[in-house]
Amino acid sequence: MRQAVTTLTTRTRGQGLFEVTEPVARWVAAQGMETGLLTAFCRHTSASLVIQENADPDVRGDLERFFKRLVPEDPALYDHTLEGPDDMPAHIRSALTTVQLSIPVLEGRMALGTWQGIYLFEHRTRPHERTLALHLLGE
Repeated sequence: MRQAVTTLTTRTRGQGLFEVTEPVARWVAAQGMETGLLTAFCRHTSASLVIQENADPDVRGDLERFFKRLVPEDPALYDHTLEGPDDMPAHIRSALTTVQLSIPVLEGRMALGTWQGIYLFEHRTRPHERTLALHLLGE
């Protein structure tokens, strides 16, 4: 068994789903492992990771609107408001999704389905620089 680790930094433009499939796939391929398990970990509490359809952009828009309705940015609802009206809702949205993904690696590639992509889900309204830790265990 071998291990490889790296970090991937991506800049967001504010709230939304930002696809990171390609840079993650390039890194996995460069490791030269045929089989294994990739762990992707978002090192933030107001952003998350999701695997979603990457063919129809309407899916991303629908998800973004759904989370805005589900967790409104209303300061009257929260005690934690020091960092702005979007901060506590961002923490809740992150808790409802996940900050870690486990993806099998088969034949040197992530075993994602045809329409699946990896997305950083930015929950804050301002642009941020987000870091993902990637760990690949395999052979």
